[in-house]
Amino acid sequence: MNVHMHNMNKVRMLEFPQRGDQRGHLVVVEGNQDIPFEIKRVFYIYGSDAEVVRGQHANRLTEFVLINVAGRSKVRVADGEGNEAIYCLNRPHTGIYLPTMIWKDMYDFSEDSVLLVLASEHYDASEYIRNYEEFEKEIKTLNGEV
Repeated sequence: MNVHMHNMNKVRMLEFPQRGDQRGHLVVVEGNQDIPFEIKRVFYIYGSDAEVVRGQHANRLTEFVLINVAGRSKVRVADGEGNEAIYCLNRPHTGIYLPTMIWKDMYDFSEDSVLLVLASEHYDASEYIRNYEEFEKEIKTLNGEV
């Protein structure tokens, strides 16, 4: 089995326990417990129009969990070998885990969408791959095809 297809198989939806009472819901996400990494960076995306596409990159080192804490959006993931999948994020207690070396596009944002992103690494522009053809080449190299 090649390295990258293995990564595509690691992409998965996560469901977080909902706590709370008559006052409302509480969702807790703890690093190395509810998600498979220590959280080093948190950011969120909001105010994106429905036709905007965010992401459009892969990461050599960073793993992510994406949670739509309000509204909804879609995430398209691709492995650089012709395989892709689309996930709908529309519940505040579910998220998607994205391992390293997976191409990601976030799109179809609802007007009230707030997309929370948990990252395993601090930001480093040099570990981002922002060109899909370059991503495909790196995947072939990782798989020993070059």
